[in-house]
Amino acid sequence: MTLRKTLASAAAVTMVVALAACSQAHKDEPSAPPADVGLNLFQWPWTAIEAECQTIADNGVTWIMTSPPQEHIQGDAWWTSYQPVSYKLESKLGTRDEFGQMVQTCGDAGVDVVADAVVNHMTGQENPGTGTGGTAYEHYDYPGIYSTDDFHHCDAANGDITNYQDRNEVQNCELVNLADLKTESEHVRTTLKAYLDDLLSLGVAGFRIDAAKHMPAVDVAAIVADLPEGTRVIQEVIRAAGEPITPEEYLEAGDVLEFSWGKDISSLKVGSTFSAFFNAGTTSAYAPSEKSYTFVENHDTERGNRAITYKDPQYEVFTALMLASPYGTPILYSGYAFADRDAGPAKNFATGQLMEVTCTERTGPTQTYLDGEWTCQQRWPTLVNMIQWRTDAGDAAVTQEWSEEDGLSFARDGRAFIAVNRGAEPLTGTWDTTLPPGEYCDAGAGEILTTCETPTLTVGKDGALTGTIAPYSVLATSVSFRS
Repeated sequence: MTLRKTLASAAAVTMVVALAACSQAHKDEPSAPPADVGLNLFQWPWTAIEAECQTIADNGVTWIMTSPPQEHIQGDAWWTSYQPVSYKLESKLGTRDEFGQMVQTCGDAGVDVVADAVVNHMTGQENPGTGTGGTAYEHYDYPGIYSTDDFHHCDAANGDITNYQDRNEVQNCELVNLADLKTESEHVRTTLKAYLDDLLSLGVAGFRIDAAKHMPAVDVAAIVADLPEGTRVIQEVIRAAGEPITPEEYLEAGDVLEFSWGKDISSLKVGSTFSAFFNAGTTSAYAPSEKSYTFVENHDTERGNRAITYKDPQYEVFTALMLASPYGTPILYSGYAFADRDAGPAKNFATGQLMEVTCTERTGPTQTYLDGEWTCQQRWPTLVNMIQWRTDAGDAAVTQEWSEEDGLSFARDGRAFIAVNRGAEPLTGTWDTTLPPGEYCDAGAGEILTTCETPTLTVGKDGALTGTIAPYSVLATSVSFRS
């Protein structure tokens, strides 16, 4: 009896030591490099971005994208920012000094800044006017910068693009009357390079090249050719079936926004087979993963008819899937609620200044936002947690793929697991997570997790997890969320 007690005691001690070693090994596991995740802060003023940057950094976002910073036409509509008057950094979103201070503050927090660069065109205004920085202009005359000879003058109807099957027309005619720059001209290229260099001098780490599709790829390549090594270049080249211009033409100049991904994911909200998610990024309709940027919503698509937006109950589900997918580099989106598709951010009409950005305590797509309220998706708990999930997943393979009518799940082998419910009824299931056995917290439970103190998920010895997913919700966990 005494021997048995001794053996039992020794076994218990051995088990405790083993569990302690296992726990310590988990804690000592080398942390993965942060996932490369961007955030498009659409129409956020520079001072508001500066104030938000530490929160952005704390929540795992590594870089942000601003709206165009150059001087533009006056007006309240969002698209006024995309009609340049000059390359002075004086816009309705703030001054040059405010922009520079924002870039520095964000950089100090560990967040890079990518500026939206409008280099294809100037204004679309037929009547003379004055820009947001006080610069006078006419449609084809920008004193000290460009004159009529610096623009394409197309023979098409009204000079506008009418046929997207015609490469010459798409790249040399006007996009909705916007004065189309001769980007093949050395003077134009030199002017545009000087603008990008000016932004670099303030600490900008990269550029979104607006309307890149409307410039020949060789022109874009020439404009960005002298940028410092490592400058992030993201080109807007909208892929469309049957059109002659494709994103692949532009890969020599930099990376591309992969609109195919967003389009295919948007189709899932209206009844497409949910398993189609697993094919996204795998066909010839996609640029290579390492050269592609993905998004669920951007400022153009959210004003379309079929896109997923903050108004959709499935928004969080599909954005979580974007963060969970190994394809591409994901870009989150943060804008404002609107009913009028032309509406810009809310203004204080007494002062004429943009209203202060205030992130409401309410989060998630099931909430109702008033016109002009900032949606602040960068603070939604599930999306914040999924950034850590993506870091944990690293380059682990996708395994255990499963889908049914409204449910989908998969693992990132041994590192992370996600299951989602896009339907209006709860979904219960048992899934193979490939995770080590133990107690875990749910990244989709509605609070930002820094540690797992109150686990709600149990992964068995066989890696299986049984759970119920609420309507339009996410169940997800990874090695960081283990108790």
